Amino acid sequence: MQNRRILTTVLMPHSSKSVQTHDSINLHWTRKERLKWSIILLSGTCLVYATRTSVPLLVPIIGKEREWSKTDSGTVLSSFFWGYTMTQVLGGYVSDRIGGQRIMWIAAIGWGISTFLLPDIISLFSKDDAYSIETIAFARLINGAFQGMHFPSMISLTSQRLSEGERASFFSLVTSGSALGTLLTGVLGSYVLESYKWDTVFRLLGCISVAWTFVLIYYSLLLNGRTTTNKQSSSNKLPIRELITKAPFWSCVIGHACQNNCFFILLSWMPTYFHDTFPEVKSWIVNMVPWLASVPSIFLGRAISEKLIKTGYSITATRKIIQTTCFTIQAINLLFLAATNSSDKAILYVTLIIAGSGFHNSAIVVNPSDLAPKHSGSVFGFMNTIGAVPGFLGVYFAGHILHLTHSWAVVFLYMFVIEIIGCAVYLIFGSGQAIL
Repeated sequence: MQNRRILTTVLMPHSSKSVQTHDSINLHWTRKERLKWSIILLSGTCLVYATRTSVPLLVPIIGKEREWSKTDSGTVLSSFFWGYTMTQVLGGYVSDRIGGQRIMWIAAIGWGISTFLLPDIISLFSKDDAYSIETIAFARLINGAFQGMHFPSMISLTSQRLSEGERASFFSLVTSGSALGTLLTGVLGSYVLESYKWDTVFRLLGCISVAWTFVLIYYSLLLNGRTTTNKQSSSNKLPIRELITKAPFWSCVIGHACQNNCFFILLSWMPTYFHDTFPEVKSWIVNMVPWLASVPSIFLGRAISEKLIKTGYSITATRKIIQTTCFTIQAINLLFLAATNSSDKAILYVTLIIAGSGFHNSAIVVNPSDLAPKHSGSVFGFMNTIGAVPGFLGVYFAGHILHLTHSWAVVFLYMFVIEIIGCAVYLIFGSGQAIL
């Protein structure tokens, strides 16, 4: 009887257990594939942020040309995040079901083409046209909706194709493209503006993004050809009711939202701040120097995180140490920034704040993989949806504060208070242990 069972197992390789094991092996990237996909995803994240930050870079120029008020500029800047929040959860859920790479290239086509066409939308409407700001804001909303699918689909893809021990490190690496993208916009955008009009920046970034999309589609087809289907069974549906009762999830969400409040306001308003407060400062310095610090800080945060884990610190302690470092650096320098009247010191403080944000990539950003390894795309989508709220509320509120008070110091103090709240909540309730 025992021999018959062994023979049956050998002759029936399509049993559910055999297929599951075989599929699991097939779904994981080889070492060579990991290298290729790290380059592809790093480049894609770079372009996502390059196209996203092109508008903040050009708003001072476009706003002056179109006679926009600070409220008008704030509306255009914040509208991106209205669309960004709309597709986070759906993008993560569908990615978990049919594969993150498929959702990613669909999204990339959308944000690449909409970036290329944005100058046409702006040029069609002048200040005197009814609903001109609303129409331009809607175009930005569409761009944000497509970009909102990028990160949830990427974390879903990496969770399905990497082992548990590789996910956090890999995702931290590819998300460093956010800093590189912002730096690319600062360098390339400043250079293009020296010789060409502002619309050239959109055209160039749009063309590069569409070209990257074709590369992504090519490798996605190869990936689908090599592996079996990665649809998950119905038993792996995200238990939303259970998730929203967990304090570690909400600490992750609130911490992410508070850090994003600081990051998105600086991302959107920093060129305008220096343009208004220190007009003598060269634009290329403002758009390039602060973002140079974010790249090494991302890798430093990743290295410290890995070192802490190897020396015996728990995942929970490691995530809290790295995230607290992020909040502390940002909060202290926001106070300094609110009090300074020196352009050199302002550049230094902004640089340190952006450097601090790099540690966030090795803490809360990768936390969904800790909390819910089987549902990381969906959980990240939920977290990033609420985390993007400061994108439209915070950025718009900053513009409203400026309109009422004409004081950048008030804006920075408001950001400081939000940072302290986020730090306290994550320190008390944060966790690196699986809750689902």
